[in-house]
Amino acid sequence: MQTATPGHLKAFTYLGSYRYSLTFCTDHRRHVFTSNETVNLVFEQISRAAAENQFAIVAYCFMPDHLHLLIEGTSESSDCRRFIARAKQYSGFYYSKEFDRRLWQRSGYEHVLRDDEETNVVARYILNSPLRAGLAEKVEDYPYVGSSVHQLRDLLEGVGKSE
Repeated sequence: MQTATPGHLKAFTYLGSYRYSLTFCTDHRRHVFTSNETVNLVFEQISRAAAENQFAIVAYCFMPDHLHLLIEGTSESSDCRRFIARAKQYSGFYYSKEFDRRLWQRSGYEHVLRDDEETNVVARYILNSPLRAGLAEKVEDYPYVGSSVHQLRDLLEGVGKSE
């Protein structure tokens, strides 16, 4: 099952200090992100791509069959298209090496965020994903949610705990 994707915006460069909401689905929507081993392996490579391409991972949530990311460029040379390509390439390579299976669907979802209010809405959506799916009763109880730049409790206070 492939997710529909409209492609990149034609009149937008994807360069600079912008914020993006990204969703990557696993190949055939397999439930891959159900163990610390897998999540840690993939997150290490996503973080590597973020550092190389000058992005902060503001919020993330590994659901069993997909990954939500809220990222922010930290320089004028931050390139979201390059980040996406490298994140999927690196994590897919190491996952395949370890588990002998393809990790990602070819396409994904991306959205450029326009303001701080929208950023808070997206962060709240990402953090509350396990609650909506019935995987946890509190965000703090779900092991595969967090941020590379904020403590989870600070992030939750910043965006509010409810939808």
